[in-house]
Formats: sequence, C-alpha cells, structure tokens
Amino acid sequence: MGPAEWGMLLFLSLLWGGSFLFVGVAVSELPTLTIVFARVGLAAVALWVVILVTGRPLPRDHLAWLAFLAMGLLNNVLPFGLIVWGQHSIASGLASILNASTPLFAVLVAGIVLHDEPMTGRKLVGVVVGFVGVVVMIGVDALSGLGAGILAQVAILGAALSYAFAGVFGRRFKSMGIDPVVTAAGQVTGSTLILLPITLIVDAPFSLPMPSIGVAASITALALLSTSLAYILYFQILQRAGATNLLLVTFLVPVSAILLGALFLGERLEWIHFVGMVLIGLGLAAIDGRLFKPSRSNR
Repeated sequence: MGPAEWGMLLFLSLLWGGSFLFVGVAVSELPTLTIVFARVGLAAVALWVVILVTGRPLPRDHLAWLAFLAMGLLNNVLPFGLIVWGQHSIASGLASILNASTPLFAVLVAGIVLHDEPMTGRKLVGVVVGFVGVVVMIGVDALSGLGAGILAQVAILGAALSYAFAGVFGRRFKSMGIDPVVTAAGQVTGSTLILLPITLIVDAPFSLPMPSIGVAASITALALLSTSLAYILYFQILQRAGATNLLLVTFLVPVSAILLGALFLGERLEWIHFVGMVLIGLGLAAIDGRLFKPSRSNR
C-alpha cells in the first residue's frame, strides 16, 4: 500500500475505534438488535442522500443487488450480532483480542480463494507478530478468560471469520465497476432489510421508551461516522489494496481506541501500550513487505 492507502486505513481505524465509545453509551438504554438496526438504517439513509445529491450511477444488474444483500449479511448482520452477543458473556478486552484474529483468517481465506493475494510465510509471520502486539497492548491478563464462556468466544471468532469472507467477497464490486459510495449504501441497505423483521419481532423497538439525548447522539455518530463514512473508506481501500491489507485495520482499531481513551477520557498510557504498538507496526510492515524492498533493490 502507498501513503494514501495507509492514511485511509489509519483514519478507518479511528472511526471504528470510536465506535466502542458510541456503543458503550447506547447499550445503557437500548437492546442489541435495536442498536445495530439503527446504526445501519441511519447509515443507509445518509448514504442514499449523498448518492442522490452527487448523481452517482446505480447498477442495473439484479446480481449486483443480490451481492449487496450477501455483503450486508457477511459484513454487518452476522459479525455485529455475534460480537454484541458474545460481549454479554466475556470481557471486552478478550473480545478485542479474539476479534484481532480477523487478519489471520483473511490471509488464509484470501490465499485459498484469490490468486492475486497468495498466502506467504512473510504474511503469516506479520499477522502473528501483529496479533501478539494486540495481546500485549490490551493486556495478557485479558487471556485469563479463555476457557470460560466457550460459546461466546466461538461467536467472536465466527465474527472474525465472517469479516474475512466479506473482505474476499467484496472484491467483486471492483470488477463490476460500482462506485464505493454506492457499494457502501447497497451493503447497509441489505443489512437493514435483513434486520428489520428480526428487530421488530425480538426487540419490539416501538414499545421502548424514547432514548436520552446522549444515546441519540451516540447512535447518530455511530451511523454517520463509524458506519457511513467508515464503509466508504472500507470499499475504497478494498478496491485499491485488497482484502488482506484492508483487514489489517483490525490490528489498528485497539490502538485507536486506547489513544482516543487517553485523549478524551483521561486514561493513562502505560509503557506496555507502546510495546504493543511497536509490535503491531512491525507486523504491519512485514505484511506490507516495504521493509524488504530496499534490500532487494540494492542487489
């Protein structure tokens, strides 16, 4: 990836790192499915407004719309639901570590399915080093929860696997020539259509009391920033850098979350956080391969 792609990846990690704060506020008053439905539903409205204002062309092939539905299932409905369900039973630190297995699944799935993103030893080493960095930064003591709440842990790993398949599946939108904003809108629209009947049956959201201003603001930020804008970046990076590089953002999200906590919540940065960040940086550099290019060019 070039500087532009790395910049977009870092910005995406900030948007998704901030989602933990927004969700943390929302869960105090709203049930799981209602939060997820509001997130993707509001994001869909915002993105379609952007499309109408800018006059972006829409796909005419019905297969593209079916692909949007499948992408919404793989990239939103399944992982969002599994993660939130899992976090009811296990600590958020352990959930973050398990979710950081996404790049490993991405390397494996892309290596099997995509001919232009082969699985290499360098990528595997980079993923392992980055994963160790996440564990170190979040805290090795978070692993003490392993073995308890097995189903919840499997759910988080299932979400990571679903993200990996979504990254690989989403590559098709580039060959279809679909604009990233339209792809993002199609995906969250598909998610909204899938979640609508489920949310109405399970949560009965219209019978819930009106949320407070703080919760409404958090849901709005979650939809506009951590979903609408985030998925525009997501599909741009996917088109330009591929599935494996895109899902490296999972390593950067904990970094962004910790830095945002230090900036806005007064949380203290410890030396172990910087050690973890260095390991993550080394892992990303190994996967990218940039460190190895000068040595080759000098031969």
